[in-house]
Amino acid sequence: MRAVKILVVLALVLGLAACGANQPPSKFKSYDGPPITRIQVQKAERKMYMISGSQVVKVYDIALGFQPQGHKQFEGDGKTPEGTYLIDRRNPNSAFHLSLGVSYPNANDRINALANGKLPGGDIFIHGDSPGPKRQRDWTAGCIAVTDAEIEDVYAMIREGTVIQILP
Repeated sequence: MRAVKILVVLALVLGLAACGANQPPSKFKSYDGPPITRIQVQKAERKMYMISGSQVVKVYDIALGFQPQGHKQFEGDGKTPEGTYLIDRRNPNSAFHLSLGVSYPNANDRINALANGKLPGGDIFIHGDSPGPKRQRDWTAGCIAVTDAEIEDVYAMIREGTVIQILP
């Protein structure tokens, strides 16, 4: 009787383990490194630095907006903003795998755009490169793009409220 119970328990354990065997790996990773206190983007270098205090923890190659030089001024200009912003939202259902929202436009961005009779635009994100490979130099509408695998790491590292400094 005891052997039968052991076999039943073993069969249940193996059956439950097999249920997850065909599942794709989760895009949601965990991060146990030092807290990332700041993100710095160097547009000219096409680099994004994850920084903890004064230490660079990780560096990523990036793609920018299709007109990368200069600060984003208007909706549709293809530029990636420059300045200091915050990561203000997380999108686990992004069309670009995963994404982290940048708090552009700020009050000055809105004032400058409206003074020129235009809208400042918005929806600036750090995101992956889905829905398809786009490893060409600069292709976004003003966002900062990394690979899908890299955005999984970045998404795990970054919390809402993290400062992002975007430099020319």
